[in-house]
Amino acid sequence: QVQLVESGGGLVQPGGSLRLSCAASGFTFNYYAIGWFRQAPGKEREGVSCITSSGGSTYYADSVKGRFTISRDNAKNTVYLQMNNLKPEDSAVYYCAADDHPFALITCHNGGIGGPYEYWGQGTQVTVSS
Repeated sequence: QVQLVESGGGLVQPGGSLRLSCAASGFTFNYYAIGWFRQAPGKEREGVSCITSSGGSTYYADSVKGRFTISRDNAKNTVYLQMNNLKPEDSAVYYCAADDHPFALITCHNGGIGGPYEYWGQGTQVTVSS
């Protein structure tokens, strides 16, 4: 069955780094755009980053641009989110999601994140605190 499993979250001090992983199975991974989303308590879910199926295009929200890097290894069916210079406002549950709908693929290619995203992981907690 379809699975997206996030890992790599945890507690880190401000200015620190974490690398999140999203391991996928049960679908043709290299056809899908992958997005990272986050949700903090009492806040709306935010699209943080996405990467197209080939990895040729990426998108970052303004709040993370220059600090986060998304990448994918289609041979390992895994997407990574390298997070550097973390700030307390980055604290949230981070989710990865997958979608092969043309809207999601084209939006990510054109520098945005959109679409319902068909498959979702269970989330991993990131807490940035001293």
